[in-house]
Amino acid sequence: MTQQAPPPHLAMPLASPEHDTSHPCTPMPPLDAWMHRQQSSGGSNMTAALLAWFEGPPPTLSALRRLAGDRLARYERLRQMPSAPETDPACDSWPLWSTGGPFEADHHVAESSDVTTTGLEAHIAALFTAPLDPRRPPWQLHLIPTTGGFVLLFRAHHALLDGRSIATLLRALFDETGALRPPRVGGPATADAPSRARQLAWNVGDLLPKACPLPFHGPVDPHRVLTFRQVPRKELDAARDSLRSAGSAERASTNAVFLSATAGALRTMGITGRPLPMLPGICALVPVDVRTNEESQLLGNHYATVRVPLPRQRDARLRLAAVESFIRRSAIGARARAQAAVVSSRPRRITPLSNAAGRYVDSPRYFSLLCSSVSTHAGELTLGPARLTAMAGIPPLGPGHPLAVTAIHHSSTSVVTAVTDHNHRHLAQALAERIHDEIRALAN
Repeated sequence: MTQQAPPPHLAMPLASPEHDTSHPCTPMPPLDAWMHRQQSSGGSNMTAALLAWFEGPPPTLSALRRLAGDRLARYERLRQMPSAPETDPACDSWPLWSTGGPFEADHHVAESSDVTTTGLEAHIAALFTAPLDPRRPPWQLHLIPTTGGFVLLFRAHHALLDGRSIATLLRALFDETGALRPPRVGGPATADAPSRARQLAWNVGDLLPKACPLPFHGPVDPHRVLTFRQVPRKELDAARDSLRSAGSAERASTNAVFLSATAGALRTMGITGRPLPMLPGICALVPVDVRTNEESQLLGNHYATVRVPLPRQRDARLRLAAVESFIRRSAIGARARAQAAVVSSRPRRITPLSNAAGRYVDSPRYFSLLCSSVSTHAGELTLGPARLTAMAGIPPLGPGHPLAVTAIHHSSTSVVTAVTDHNHRHLAQALAERIHDEIRALAN
């Protein structure tokens, strides 16, 4: 990949003069470096975010900053900044992390003005794509007052935090029963090594093209369009139970419902992929967290991705059964952990082969679109007198992929989010609505 000077709105922060130079720079882990280079090359805006809706009075900005100082300052990860690799020729251009100065809530926690003129979705999209302060660690928490409540938007460069990390930090801000556990430190989760034969089969499978270019694939512009659709828990539960009516002894997973609903939505929109059954079709790229239960508060990028083919059957229950069957027989959790172990062991150097592999993994022949589904597995959470009612995930759009969808399931509500760039804005609302329609169809 040819390194170019990034435009100002995509510039990745470099180490500031305020950094504590007693902490040496350390090479980024491979996933962090991947995200850093995606943006440093000027190709993408690699910000990721989580959105949390609350019912009740919002905190004042000063109170939220005090709370962040009390509960987030203990996470050293929030003080880290990328360091320019060209400043250390011995690192072979591999990007570095350096540890900054004291935690400064005043510089990272901000309040938005009234959003009624632009609408919440447009306002959040503008905040999401706004450049992060290049002099500070690349994260920010926004307080957004709304009618009858407020929204918190926590955004960060994906090189610094993955979605699970952002959820951990948000949850640290919230009030819940029991004392806060201290943050974990250490490396990514490890797993028992699979057999050599299975590892070889997985490695070969990870190299094969499983998707075909779709009409929406192409350059990604710097603007974002967001659409959120709230799905009641009772509809999701009924959709999960629908698998039993097709003869299964168990209900479907929430992930399978989301993926099969996405497959049905794309089919309804005429986006079907392969012209012939034996050719690659639409393939979802599904992030899988690889932390162990003991590492639940470990921050950084600790996940792998598994590709899941999206079926084309007309019948919604047959699609759900096909996705659920693939997830179960493919052992995607074990496969993700094995993949993470291979990636984390990669040499910290950039080569022509690694650049070529990166271009292939980014291509629409490797995957069609990102589909991320997460359950919080949390009880009632509050922030002062306000109650958390729903959460949504906003992923970055990688090179060549101007469309992504997510679903976060919390308490009695799930939120489906469709993210596009501006040139493909017509897909955001249509896809989110049709995914909800497909979940309803399974529930009935």
